[in-house]
Amino acid sequence: MALRTTRFDVQDHLKTPEERLAYLEAAFDDGDPALIAHSLGDVARSLGMSDVAKKAGVTREALYKALSENGDPKLSTLLGVVAALGIKLSVAPAEVDTDNYAETRLAP
Repeated sequence: MALRTTRFDVQDHLKTPEERLAYLEAAFDDGDPALIAHSLGDVARSLGMSDVAKKAGVTREALYKALSENGDPKLSTLLGVVAALGIKLSVAPAEVDTDNYAETRLAP
């Protein structure tokens, strides 16, 4: 008997604000810019790309391009999308290597 599979669709797992936030947190924790852009695109599609694009102040086509696998959104686009998704970015200290602290801290 053949094994039956179904196509995985991330949209099935992005139905609540908590699910969308957890998905984006995982992408940001990974740190890969392409993964972050793609994940933002997934969340935008789950909410309706046209609506997100309008709120972000860009065209739907530009948003699809910016958040595609090969996209590289401008900071202004990224911030517009984040605001349109109803989330905010924050800054927190990375884990500090105390042996090399002087080399890793930000200059005044």
